[in-house]
Amino acid sequence: MTKQSHSMSASCARILVTGGAGFLGSHLCEALLAQGHEVLCVDNYFTGSKENISHLLANPRFEIMRHDVTFPLHIECDQIYNLACPASPVHYQFNPVQTVKTSVHGAINMLGLAKRVRARILQASTSEVYGDPGVHPQDESYWGNTNPIGLRACYDEGKRCAETLFFDYRRQHALEIKVARIFNTYGPRMHPNDGRVVSNFIMQALRHQPITLYGDGQQTRSFCYVDDLIRGLIALMNTPDEVIGPINLGNPDEFTIEELARLVIELTGSRSSLTYQPLPSDDPRQRCPVISKARDTLGWVPQVKLREGLTKTIEFFAGRLTP
Repeated sequence: MTKQSHSMSASCARILVTGGAGFLGSHLCEALLAQGHEVLCVDNYFTGSKENISHLLANPRFEIMRHDVTFPLHIECDQIYNLACPASPVHYQFNPVQTVKTSVHGAINMLGLAKRVRARILQASTSEVYGDPGVHPQDESYWGNTNPIGLRACYDEGKRCAETLFFDYRRQHALEIKVARIFNTYGPRMHPNDGRVVSNFIMQALRHQPITLYGDGQQTRSFCYVDDLIRGLIALMNTPDEVIGPINLGNPDEFTIEELARLVIELTGSRSSLTYQPLPSDDPRQRCPVISKARDTLGWVPQVKLREGLTKTIEFFAGRLTP
């Protein structure tokens, strides 16, 4: 396989997307197919859904395989996007041991596959590697402030270990790797019951239920629309070999959780009120990316404003709301 086959613009590549039936994975599969590539979507449907990729099944360049990445996979491909892992506290805390296995064994198995077929591989890491950050905003040089034995550690430390494995495979086996640290992302096909703040607020607002805020609602998050995030992942995958990462991908516009709640109420025309609950264990007070590396290296900046992205997301959830 030549270096040329790594380039998205060069020709049709055969691309493996693990977690391809999930929220981000399904949008990624869609974007890669639109660029003319062959896509193999691998998912065990723990949090992914066949509904997310049903509209792609008629495409002759799209293939789907039910598989758990904690077991080895033997296929041929040119590129691997490793997205497989439950990504919301509700889901990753449901079976924390399996969450660690998915991050660590999954990384080992996908890196082993990439080594065998000499594929380029991208790890979908997370802003959670920064933990409850002691610096704000967070750039890629920050090593993080995580609790290795807390309720969120199965996800945080699993993803941190996966990054370690990626860099060690690079050093030991000269593997072509890319590492993206993904900050809060939202959009159509989010799981309605994943416990994430955007989906929670929209579902509560559409049902005119009280909107639940934790703590005083003044903790901040930055919200990146899914289309922007997918552009960033594809751009990173197709950088020259010496660009490895980690690279933050997220929206640097910062909002308090209370501001988000009030905007959702406004956009849905909801009669919901705000209610306050105690802050969960190890919940970060602030989370916002420095994206200068993504801007300078990838030419990437988010384009979709929160109001626009929320409107599209609300339309998606409203269309699936059961009476």
